[in-house]
Amino acid sequence: MAQISENKVVTITYDLSVTDENQEKVLVESAEEDAPMVFLFGQSGLPEEFERQLSGKSTGDSFTFSLTPEQAYGEYDEQAVVEIPKNVFEIDGQIDGEMLQVGNFLPMADNQGHHMQGKVVEIGDSAVKMDFNHPLAGMVMHFDGKVAEVREATQEEMEHGHVHGEGGHQH
Repeated sequence: MAQISENKVVTITYDLSVTDENQEKVLVESAEEDAPMVFLFGQSGLPEEFERQLSGKSTGDSFTFSLTPEQAYGEYDEQAVVEIPKNVFEIDGQIDGEMLQVGNFLPMADNQGHHMQGKVVEIGDSAVKMDFNHPLAGMVMHFDGKVAEVREATQEEMEHGHVHGEGGHQH
């Protein structure tokens, strides 16, 4: 039976909870059997400690582990919350009211062309406050799940650095 290791395609189901300000676990995401998480181990872009916790497990194995902010997406950074002039969001002189709403995540690029996601926090008369922290930054993450499948990655998947087909990238 295949074990999770470098260049294996891994399919897992899980519940992800975070610890809230009252130290209670709150469920924030589930990957169920009908929509599991599928990734190429070692090239997933997931936190290193997440992959380390799964390494060596086989199909049918259960897992339970927690990641601290340092092991996951870092501490919440107040400097990643910035004001952007409202006119930056204009397209042909107009602002798309559907797009620019508090709570929406928008694709953005910095001055060097690096792409990132920003969450609209507040919309003012002349500026928009955006939060560029990862949504799980500063949180302790608790995973409880099961390995649904482990298989060898195809040559094409290894060359492209991601899973193809069901649960993966479609070309």
